[in-house]
Amino acid sequence: MTVKRRSAKGAKKRKYGPAATRRVKEDLARQKRGTLRSGKKGRGGKVKSRKQAIAIALSEARKAGAKVPRRKGA
Repeated sequence: MTVKRRSAKGAKKRKYGPAATRRVKEDLARQKRGTLRSGKKGRGGKVKSRKQAIAIALSEARKAGAKVPRRKGA
């Protein structure tokens, strides 16, 4: 049985940095508790969707300078 190994050439880079991952975990926990809010200064109301919580976390991580790819639409 042989094990395939990736060469340095074919190695994949990490898409998100550790700071972004941490931010997403924190915001998902806040969403579960019901304290995560959307919009400027939380005026948009509670976040109910998991996808929305992740989007907010990545957006905040981007603003903080973490390694996060650009948005597709931007």
